Amino acid sequence: MMNDNKLSLLAVDDEIINITVLLETLGTDYNVRVATDGEAVFASVKNNRPNLILLDIMMPGMDGFEVCRRLKNDPATTNIPIIFLSALNEDADEKLGLELGAVDYITKPFNPDIVKLRVSKHVQPKMSWKFY
Repeated sequence: MMNDNKLSLLAVDDEIINITVLLETLGTDYNVRVATDGEAVFASVKNNRPNLILLDIMMPGMDGFEVCRRLKNDPATTNIPIIFLSALNEDADEKLGLELGAVDYITKPFNPDIVKLRVSKHVQPKMSWKFY
């Protein structure tokens, strides 16, 4: 059962081992939902926007770069912070990810403690704006 007082994360990766490590690393502090491909991301965020998305790049079908591009081009999801978590470790990949709007880029294999710290720096509570 999800705790409504916790901030929510969406972990996106097609490798079950990576999802498992992310759930173990972040599950006590956050409500962590999971998606294994790009299309599942859009279905997941449609009705329940997470406070942050951890996004793999190399996935079947739509890659993480395209998922990020679409999320950042949609006014409903443009403000969700995205952290890329990828085995792609070239400077050009990191540069592209950040240019597309990601707030951070972590290469695999990742250190769970570092992921936890970086998530805590970027996750934001959902804002409810009041206009007077």
